[in-house]
Amino acid sequence: MKTSISILAIAFILFSCNDAKKQDSIEKSGIEKQEVAANYKTIEVEIEGMTCEIGCAKTIESKLSKTEGVTYSKVNFEDKVGQFTFDENKISQEDIAKKIAGIGGGALYKATKITEIEEIK
Repeated sequence: MKTSISILAIAFILFSCNDAKKQDSIEKSGIEKQEVAANYKTIEVEIEGMTCEIGCAKTIESKLSKTEGVTYSKVNFEDKVGQFTFDENKISQEDIAKKIAGIGGGALYKATKITEIEEIK
């Protein structure tokens, strides 16, 4: 029993040290995960197919706000437009339009016009 525990302890130590050596090797070689600066854009999207505020506009808003790369999502049912701020390094305008069109099985909504909104400086 003592032999089995000793063998497991030695194996654990060897594998732990091996992982630490790999990490040191990566850091020394200069290969590290680099953060890319975010490139935020804001667009206004005209959306066809919405029939109500709660079921349609809020659903689109909610789904897009949970999409990786989208930092702001607001859909105005009365004007039939959505405004989205996103990181172009993670998602594109076309991807946002496809995401809108794909909600509800793809037969309900359609992004018809995308306009980029200039930043106020």
